[in-house]
Amino acid sequence: MENFEQRHSGERAILVSVSVQQLDDLDAEEFRLLAQSAGAEILEHITVPRNRPDPKFFIGSGKVDEIAEQVQYLEAELVIFDHSLSPAQERNLERILKCRVIDRTGLILDIFALRARTHEGKLQVELAQLKHLSTRLIRGFTGNLEQQKGGIGLRGPGESQLETDRRLIRVRITQLKDKLVKVQQTRLQGRAARQKAAIPTISLVGYTNAGKSTLFNILAKSDVYAADQLFATLDPTLRRLEWDGVGTVVLADTVGFVRNLQHDLVESFKATLEETLEATLLLHVIDASSPNMSEQIEAVETVLKEIGADAPVLHVYNKIDISGDAAKIIYKTAELPERVYVSAHSGQGLELLSEAVQQCLMGQLQHFDLTLKPAYGKLRNQLYTLNVIESERYEENGDLHLTVCIAPHKLEQIIKQAHLPLDEILGNKASIFQRPLEEFEIQHSSL
Repeated sequence: MENFEQRHSGERAILVSVSVQQLDDLDAEEFRLLAQSAGAEILEHITVPRNRPDPKFFIGSGKVDEIAEQVQYLEAELVIFDHSLSPAQERNLERILKCRVIDRTGLILDIFALRARTHEGKLQVELAQLKHLSTRLIRGFTGNLEQQKGGIGLRGPGESQLETDRRLIRVRITQLKDKLVKVQQTRLQGRAARQKAAIPTISLVGYTNAGKSTLFNILAKSDVYAADQLFATLDPTLRRLEWDGVGTVVLADTVGFVRNLQHDLVESFKATLEETLEATLLLHVIDASSPNMSEQIEAVETVLKEIGADAPVLHVYNKIDISGDAAKIIYKTAELPERVYVSAHSGQGLELLSEAVQQCLMGQLQHFDLTLKPAYGKLRNQLYTLNVIESERYEENGDLHLTVCIAPHKLEQIIKQAHLPLDEILGNKASIFQRPLEEFEIQHSSL
């Protein structure tokens, strides 16, 4: 079954923003960017002040008549509201305006449909579209919905077209949910394999257009589509990479968030956001140059709370090449970083980001002097893979002396996994490792 009510790009549209005291005012520029991302040709942007939403039209009847005149004068094909409208309000507005009317949710769904590339993404978009459409069928997308039709195999005798469409939608929603469950099971298998191998997952989250995909491409040396537009990336992307000082990690790029994201949309995209739920560490990428930075941070934190994400968060303030901030790390405690300031575009502060991630995943870094016998070459290779070796020299007896910068529990973990003696390699510093390895592993997994 094809997606219902596919929008056509390039439609001539009038935008309507409603300032309601009981509702948060929305950013007008973001609304325009959303409309442009959907391919709308913006004819006019009208702002309507209201003390409270009107139950019939959301806005006053007088303002509806004014917009209707503008629709006729400008030959607009579409009116987009920057708030969620009830099905009745959409129907009432369409009757007066004599053109199609969509709300913020419908607009975001249209952008999602344009951006979805993978099989999973397309399934999630269609599911969200059908859920949104199921309450709006009375508008009629197949002609006269109340026409009585008989049918063979599809509908009962005398069943109206409206009832048939509702039933077909319910069937399709069930099919999509079943398919997404299978996708989820496949994802769970991959996640279980990573957890068994003790591979941490670092998930990038953030407001749309904060620079997540640009940062992801730099860190993962990847080519995920990145552009200065809202929802440039919809589908989740995972890459396995070697992170300096940490070792093998899985880096996940996720869909960007926006303010006033409807609960149904969050529910539909939970499969995509599961990488966020199961992440070892969240990198909350923030546009440090945005005048609405505080509101955007709050919007992301609201969605993370709604989906139940409780992993530790490192705030990555991006675009300091525009904001003018200096590259730096700000610590919550003496050992735990809270914020790091970078520019994915210019590369400023990326080495600080690497340091902060190491500390979040592994604890405070320390310098150690190690002595390795010639037979311990495998341990040396592991340390080189982690990129933690600062210097090395060979002793006269053939032993290798290394200076490394690494978290204590990570060093102990790899030495014990290699079944090598701590005291022989670390000398006097071996005494700091008093706790059993299991305690370090528990601490690591709880971070």
